[in-house]
Amino acid sequence: MPSARLTVDPAFAIGDVRRKLFGGFVEHLGRHVYDGIYEPGHESADAEGFRTDVIDLVKELGVDTIRYPGGNFVSGFRWEDSVGPVSERPRRLDLAWHSTETNEVGLHEFSSWLEKVGSDLMMAVNLGTRGTLEAIDLLEYSNIRSGTALSDRRIANGRTEPFGVRMWCLGNEMDGPWQLGHRSADDYGKIASQTAKGMRQLDPDIQLVVCGSSSAHMPTFGEWERVVLTHTYDDVDLISCHAYYEERDGDVDSFLASAVDMDGFIEKVVATADHVGAVRGSSKKIDISFDEWNVWYIDRFHGVDKIEGIDNWPVAPRLLEDSYSVLDAVVFGNLMISLLKHADRVASASLAQLVNVIAPIMTEPGGPAWRQTTFFPFSITSRLAKGAALRVKLESPTHTTAVYGEVPLVDAVATHDAEAGRSALFLVNRSTTESIEVLVDVAALGDLSVLETHTLTDDDINAKNTLADRERVAPRPNESVRVEDGTLTITLPPVSWTAVALG
Repeated sequence: MPSARLTVDPAFAIGDVRRKLFGGFVEHLGRHVYDGIYEPGHESADAEGFRTDVIDLVKELGVDTIRYPGGNFVSGFRWEDSVGPVSERPRRLDLAWHSTETNEVGLHEFSSWLEKVGSDLMMAVNLGTRGTLEAIDLLEYSNIRSGTALSDRRIANGRTEPFGVRMWCLGNEMDGPWQLGHRSADDYGKIASQTAKGMRQLDPDIQLVVCGSSSAHMPTFGEWERVVLTHTYDDVDLISCHAYYEERDGDVDSFLASAVDMDGFIEKVVATADHVGAVRGSSKKIDISFDEWNVWYIDRFHGVDKIEGIDNWPVAPRLLEDSYSVLDAVVFGNLMISLLKHADRVASASLAQLVNVIAPIMTEPGGPAWRQTTFFPFSITSRLAKGAALRVKLESPTHTTAVYGEVPLVDAVATHDAEAGRSALFLVNRSTTESIEVLVDVAALGDLSVLETHTLTDDDINAKNTLADRERVAPRPNESVRVEDGTLTITLPPVSWTAVALG
C-alpha cells in the first residue's frame, strides 16, 4: 500500500477560518425558490409557505451567509418588483434562464426565511441593465432606519427594522458575454467604482465585492482583474471568483484533480490584486469572495435543460437538477480543502446553489427532501473547521493526469481551535485503484484522542442518493484511524473524502 506523510502543527497557521467561507447561494432559477424553499401547499410548509423540512436541512448544512437573488438572474432584476403587496407584484420574463418570475418571494420573504435558517444576507445589485442610482436606492430601502421615502416604504411594507445588509456584490459575472449588460473591464470598473463610492456615502460600514472573472479559463482572465481593480481598489473589499467543475469524456483522474485548478485560480487572483496594490503603493489587501463554486454538469444543461422559444417561458421549470455521485462528492470535498488552504485571503465563499439547482439538497413537489452526496463534506467541514487553517507539509505519491499533469494522490488541510483545544483534518484520496496509508505527525498537538471520523466512499463511485433511494450514500466512521506515540494513522480508500476530529 502506498503511503503519504503530513504534519499538523499549530505553528503552521495560514489564517483564521472565517465563517463566511461556509456560505451558500440562492438564485431565482428553476425550482430553487418555488417548489424548493417555498411550497405553500406542502405538508411541511409553515405559515409563510416555506418548507420546514428544507429549513431543517439548510440549518444542518451550516451555511453562514447566503448570496441572493443571483447570479445571472440579477442582471435583469428590478428590485422594486420584489417588495410591496404580493398580489400587486408584476410577473416578469427572466431572460437569463428563459423563465417567468412571479416575484411571489421577494426581499421581505427571503429575509424572513434567512432568519429561520440562521443565515445572513449577501445582496447582489444589478449593474447589468441598471446602475448606480438603483443600487443606492436598494441600499437605502434595506439599511436606513426611517425618515426617507424608501425607508418609510419598507416600513409600510411591513418591516420596521432595517434589513441591515452588510455585504453587497456589485453585479454578477460582468466579464461574461452571456450576461445581460456585459461590459468591458474598463467600462465595468468605472461603473463599479461609481456605485461603490455612492453606496459608501450612504452606508460606510458595508463590505463590497467587485466582479472578478467567472472562470480562470476566460480569455480575459487576469487582465480583467487588473483593469477592474485599477478602477476600484480603494472602493471595494473583495473581488469575486467563480468556478465549476465536471467530469469530461470519462477522464476521472483529471476530474479528481479539479482542486489543482481552484488552487491556481486563487493564487493568480491574489497575485494580480497584490500587483495592483503595489503599483498604487497601497498597504490595503483585497480579499477573495469565491461566491460561486461547485460541481456542475454545464454540458448537460446546454444539451438537455436549456429552454428556448418566444412562447415558452415556464414558471419554476426543472433546470440544473444535477444528481451527484460519490465521485462528485469527493471532488466537492477537495474544493472545500482548497478554500481552507487559502483561508488567509479567501474571506467568503458561496456554494452555488442550495436547493434543487446544482444543490446539496433536493426536493420533490408534495414529496420528500433529501441530502445529495455533496451535502456531507459541506456540513461536516462547516461544523468541524474552526480556529485557524494549518499548512500540513504534505508528502504524497503522485500520478499524471491529462489536464493538470503530475498531481499528488492525497490532498489535505487541517484546522486548529486553540481556545477549544480541538483540531480537525480533512483529506482526499484521488487514486481510483489504491488505498493509501497516511501517517500524520500530531506530536505538536500534545495528548489527544480521536473524537470522530467520517469517510465518504463507495465501491461504486457513481452511486447517488435519489428520490427512489434517498439514503444510498452516507459517510461512515473510518475504523482505520488510530493514534500512537504522536502519530495518527489513517487508511484512505480509493476515491474518498475523510474528516477526522481530534481533541
